[in-house]
Amino acid sequence: MLSGGGARAAYQVGVLEAIADIRKAAGVSRRSNPFPIITGTSAGAVNAAALACGADDFDTTVRRMVEVWRNIHAKQVYRSDSFSMLRSGATLMGLLALGWAVARWRHKKPRSLLDNSPLLGFLDALVPLARLPGLIRAGHLHALAVTASSYSSGEHITFFEGDAQLAPWVRSQRRAVRDRITHAHLMASSAIPFVFPAAPLPIDGLTQYFGDGSMRQSAPVAAAIHLGASRILVIGAGRMNEPKDEAHLHTTSSYPSLAQIAGHTLSNIFLDALAVDVERLRRINQTLSLVPLEARKNSALRHLELLMIAPSQRLDTIAARHVADLPPAVRTMLGGVGVSSSPADIKGGALASYLLFEGGYTRELMALGHADATRQQAEVCTFFGWNDPVPAGQRRNTADKAIIERRRDSLRLR
Repeated sequence: MLSGGGARAAYQVGVLEAIADIRKAAGVSRRSNPFPIITGTSAGAVNAAALACGADDFDTTVRRMVEVWRNIHAKQVYRSDSFSMLRSGATLMGLLALGWAVARWRHKKPRSLLDNSPLLGFLDALVPLARLPGLIRAGHLHALAVTASSYSSGEHITFFEGDAQLAPWVRSQRRAVRDRITHAHLMASSAIPFVFPAAPLPIDGLTQYFGDGSMRQSAPVAAAIHLGASRILVIGAGRMNEPKDEAHLHTTSSYPSLAQIAGHTLSNIFLDALAVDVERLRRINQTLSLVPLEARKNSALRHLELLMIAPSQRLDTIAARHVADLPPAVRTMLGGVGVSSSPADIKGGALASYLLFEGGYTRELMALGHADATRQQAEVCTFFGWNDPVPAGQRRNTADKAIIERRRDSLRLR
């Protein structure tokens, strides 16, 4: 299960690269797919779909994803030239300042802060969805699911494509729809509210407009469970808990900027539901362990094996070091709401962390993902049933060295 988070999704690719390396070291077949069920939300949906489309050759697919994310630029995801910024971002910011009455008088209806139309070309290169039906028929993949939130109906929808025996499900304010997954579904799932425009999708014979799947996502792991998973690897895009001894380092008595408020809001959308869902699943597992086996058989609840890999460092702090990598027009616009280009000023780092589709930042996130997964190598091997080939002490040193080397690499390229 790959969570959302805009550019933060580069972290997931680093984790997947580490899993590929661990599997190779453990002597497991490099081509076979270790994830028969793949679910994703927002940018995680893009990574999930890319992984699913290469389910017949896991290693090659991961290496291709690594190459793409290592060399990504903002212009591949959204229009970042000065003219485009004037048409989208500056227009929206200006109308907010002048008031919606003026906007109505001038018949202007801005749709978003940024124009993400270039993302379609990016998806064409990274996600060959035409391969999915054949991979499902051949048994390489059981199901792919991506989520989006309907502005039209208020529902949270999980679109899935997979084995013919899979059935849709319905829960309060959320349901599943069997569909042929397209790039339009990925555009909808990754449409960060206010930042990217809503995307139209046909559903129940009508066209509805959808935004980022992380909105109103009360149970992010549920789709994998409904599709039949009993062992679930969850790869997050932000720290699940903020250490108390670090909290004072990031507090301030000054009034929060718009960038801080926006970053806080996005973190709430992308991170909080996942943390709560994982905590809930672990609590259910603990409760079930106390129930006698015979009584457990009569319950609809079942034990789930859950492995969580999430960033060990604050991604907004890392983002603050790379704000200067953004295109000038984007940097200027974000500067207007409080995002500083100074690496020491992290107050706008949270907002920037979702929009920094630039190689220096993504490479550092991938290095962190690789290191975090490597530190959990023993748990990874146990989860998959692989032999752990590396002693824990050596593994920790190797992971730390990888972070340092990749950070130096990103600084050299800057």
